Amino acid sequence: MDENRRAIRRRVLKSATIEFDRGAYSCAVRDLSDIGANLDVPHALAIPHEFTLIMDTDQAARQCRVIWRKENRLGVAFD
Repeated sequence: MDENRRAIRRRVLKSATIEFDRGAYSCAVRDLSDIGANLDVPHALAIPHEFTLIMDTDQAARQCRVIWRKENRLGVAFD
């Protein structure tokens, strides 16, 4: 199968926090690139279209926008 991504993704398993105006959720980063990530989340529909993702390992904060949603997964692009 051909890969149509604009950047190479690395498989990872890192803890992170999704923060937004009305709350925060813990999540797991499943894969990561320079331009986006795939996140395991508790409830994808409860998370807004834009949020801040904070990686637990280095406390790096990235502004994200949701590209796709599934029941417990989000695909995000970094702004």
